[in-house]
Amino acid sequence: MNNKVDIETGLRLINRKDENFEEWYSEVVASAELIEHYDISGLYILRPSAVEIWETLQAFFNPEIKKMNVESCYFPMFVLECHLKKEKAHYDGFKPEVAWVTKSGQSDLETHLAVRLSSEAIIYPYYSKWIRGHRDLPLKLNQWCNAVRWVVGDPIPLIRSREFLWQEGHSAFASEEEADAEALEILELYRRIYEEYLAVPVIKGTKSVGDTCGGAIFTNAVEAFIPNIGRGIQGAATHCLGQKFAEKFEINFEDKKVEKTMVWQNSWGFSTRTIGVMVMVHGDDKGLVLPPKVASTQVIVIPVPYKNVDCEGINDACKAAVKMLREEKIRAELDSRDNYSLERKYSEWEMKGVPLMVEIGLKGLGNKQVCVVRRDNGAKIDIANADLVEEIKKLLNNVQQNMLDVAKQKRDECIQVIHTWDEFVEALNQRKMILGPWCDEKVVELDVKQWTENEMGAAKILCSPFDQPELPEGTKCFASGKPAKKWSYWGRSY
Repeated sequence: MNNKVDIETGLRLINRKDENFEEWYSEVVASAELIEHYDISGLYILRPSAVEIWETLQAFFNPEIKKMNVESCYFPMFVLECHLKKEKAHYDGFKPEVAWVTKSGQSDLETHLAVRLSSEAIIYPYYSKWIRGHRDLPLKLNQWCNAVRWVVGDPIPLIRSREFLWQEGHSAFASEEEADAEALEILELYRRIYEEYLAVPVIKGTKSVGDTCGGAIFTNAVEAFIPNIGRGIQGAATHCLGQKFAEKFEINFEDKKVEKTMVWQNSWGFSTRTIGVMVMVHGDDKGLVLPPKVASTQVIVIPVPYKNVDCEGINDACKAAVKMLREEKIRAELDSRDNYSLERKYSEWEMKGVPLMVEIGLKGLGNKQVCVVRRDNGAKIDIANADLVEEIKKLLNNVQQNMLDVAKQKRDECIQVIHTWDEFVEALNQRKMILGPWCDEKVVELDVKQWTENEMGAAKILCSPFDQPELPEGTKCFASGKPAKKWSYWGRSY
């Protein structure tokens, strides 16, 4: 891929990732045609390339949860006000973001309706109706839908928007052990989405009490980190609801001893935020860099014409290459447009993040080979025509793995282990992902938030990792000086 950018094409990014990250991100997602801004602030049009990525993640996730006997469903997007307010902690957590429907035409509605922001209050009245005995359990449903959260502050496309697409799973079990096991199984699927498909390294862990979803006993999450801006971001979560919602919505059943008891519940979800996290981690000053597994076009083939030369042979070779690749289920396209310069084509496909670019010119035609250029690192490789399919397959696998390896290396370089408050402040100022010993007290986390609040936001607990380093006896909490109970990751967050 040529480093030269045709200024007249309008494909040059104005902003730089390391200089003004937020502006760079907003420019990339629009210029690469993932989103288009809508007339209402905080709402965005998902363009075909973004939807195709989303559909790829769906195609992985759906069969996996069906192996777990999760069934598909769809519930209406409106919830009665009385149902929404049944679980107070849940309602209070979402209260500032609720969008209400209060009119029909010019008439006031007798009952106000909230637009779905999460479906616990929509679904659970019917779990109460459908679950009667232990034979009705477990009940595990998933729906793919939209949600509306009228966020306060500056929206960010795909990261913090007022409407988004997601899947939300809701499960009910006879025992706490079954519920806990499912939550971990789902979290592993979320890790696979990020690491195996989006090539984004994540840490599995438990959120602090202050960051637990309203109404949940605890929340487990996969946490990503954006090195360029020094911020963590929750990638997806499972919420262990215990019996809180079962009590409020009267979801009871007769167990095998014919005794009446309440179910144990989980809710879990991931959203189109996944796409935004991928862009933030991998994108560069030329645009998107897409992992091959989620790229709708994995290979773009470009003929390289020469003046005063009959290019029919070059064009035929390009068509043949695309045909060969497609026959092997490789998503290849031909850019045969003759009204665009080569520089214009190069910059466009770089902007869109296509993993591999295949160039075929007069020289390659004579040598029976093609030139392949990698989007992830710019490397150029000559490949014999006879080896094209197998070598492209190898390259796509290599690009996918290399993107994860590079992202993990950059993330790990940002992790700073600390033991004292001074070390914490220094690491925070350096935009690190901080691993420190903590006393596991909510008031201490609130103190840290207050002490670190500035124009960049406050530091918070990102998660307490499942994979806990050794905690030597006598280790003190870096913030309170009290005995530490666990290691936790801290930092600023989206």
